[in-house]
Amino acid sequence: MAVLNGGIPDRTPVFPLLMFFSARHYGINYREFASNGHLLAESQLKIRETFPVDAITACSDAFRVSADLGGKIVFYENTPPGLSEPLVKNEGDFSRLKRPDVAMSKGRMRDRINATGEMAKAVKDECMVLGWVDLPFAEACSLCGVSEFMIMLYEEPALAHKILDFLTDIVIEFAVLQLEAGAPMIGAGDAAASLIAAEHYREFALPYEKRVCEAVHRAGGLLKLHICGNTTHLMQDMISVDADLYNVDHLVDFSLALQNYSAAGKAFKGNLNPVSDFLFATPEECDERAKSCIQMAKGAKYILSAGCEVPVDVSDEVFMAFCEAAGNPD
Repeated sequence: MAVLNGGIPDRTPVFPLLMFFSARHYGINYREFASNGHLLAESQLKIRETFPVDAITACSDAFRVSADLGGKIVFYENTPPGLSEPLVKNEGDFSRLKRPDVAMSKGRMRDRINATGEMAKAVKDECMVLGWVDLPFAEACSLCGVSEFMIMLYEEPALAHKILDFLTDIVIEFAVLQLEAGAPMIGAGDAAASLIAAEHYREFALPYEKRVCEAVHRAGGLLKLHICGNTTHLMQDMISVDADLYNVDHLVDFSLALQNYSAAGKAFKGNLNPVSDFLFATPEECDERAKSCIQMAKGAKYILSAGCEVPVDVSDEVFMAFCEAAGNPD
């Protein structure tokens, strides 16, 4: 919070995204992690007990909303779940969708809300707890299929906007319920948006991201915008979302991100390469890269993180070196 508020923290906060890594540490497979909110929460809390991290996240997969809309979810043992087939292939399919009662349901959205509440209750104010939503563009790609929705932007833009508008209201309710469960911040993923041109981002993603962010702020929460991939061409538009924290993937030049987010007075985190700086690195190499980011960002609103999820097979020694680099940046 000191970083987000422009203050001086006692050390650089450590804020990795951990999913497979936390499941492995808790001794469960990914099917259990993604399908049981209690196990997800316990695995995140176990990470907090084992490593000096400053944030834990209720993130597992991008198919919570689409499941509660009636999509058939397939749970795999060691990969993220997904729809067995797209739920919306045409306007007729879309017209049959009924908005779920998120607050009263017992579906996959409720499972994540419960996990978020469990984590928040356990750590109180000792650690940042994030709920998680996928933003409307990403949800539309889950609902329709990524390639199919991308084609829809060109061939049926009016239908694409109908779907996005419909999903936005659900995502907002989902986010607000996680805030009410105790999360101070919502992680908001829109990975598929990095695949589109800036003009398409401005038309089909940005307005809906803004609506979600504004709703989170009205509800008293904070929002982290997390768009994986190379977002260099989107950075200025992303800043206009007015998120409280921005994730920077390793494909984005760190100096450019530092320049742009600092000029806008925004906090950002990143951008160690999950593969070369973690998976294939020695503890000393990971430590060196982490300290390099901290030094480059000195004086900025910066939080230490990998560019995206920390891989499952990263050794404990490497991950601990990453965490401890923040406490000894020199």
